[in-house]
Amino acid sequence: GRMRVDKFLKNARLIKRRTVGKAACDGGRITINGKEAKAGTKLNVGDIVTIAYGGGKQTVEVLSLLEHAPKNQAESMYRIVEEK
Repeated sequence: GRMRVDKFLKNARLIKRRTVGKAACDGGRITINGKEAKAGTKLNVGDIVTIAYGGGKQTVEVLSLLEHAPKNQAESMYRIVEEK
């Protein structure tokens, strides 16, 4: 299955709200496999997503695309590759 990156970020709780995820995408702060992503860019398992925050950035590998992830499962959707 494929999932929009803004939805993935919200479901995985990497970004609290989907609107924030969309704004991050629109602002060019999200890359997938090194390419700038839009909010509607579709993700696959194994993709590498980098999120640039105000003060740093976080890179994660997509492990699963859960449509409805309860809080205790959200962290199983990704693996942190790097945090700066």
